Amino acid sequence: MPRQISYRWRLRELMAARGMFTVAELMPHLTERGITLSSSQVHRLVSGTPERLSLPVLATLCDILDCTPTDLIATSAQNFPARRAAGEEAPINLAARRPARVRLTPEG
Repeated sequence: MPRQISYRWRLRELMAARGMFTVAELMPHLTERGITLSSSQVHRLVSGTPERLSLPVLATLCDILDCTPTDLIATSAQNFPARRAAGEEAPINLAARRPARVRLTPEG
């Protein structure tokens, strides 16, 4: 059965919980720890959901926000039923194919 994995990037939430509301407030903390990113890169990191993230940046964000990667990235997984292959027969539901019995009433 296939699984769909999704995640939610919570950087903005964790920053707000620690009193940081702008990119400008986060940048000096990154620079102190040796991470040099442009303001536009940090803005994309804060406002969007990154598809790729280097481990040094992740570790630095965790250090700045005093959190774990699990706090920054909330994951969820959901099972989906397998799709039928083309030409594959679906199981036949006989109850759905059986006609309903007709009741005849006298004309009157």
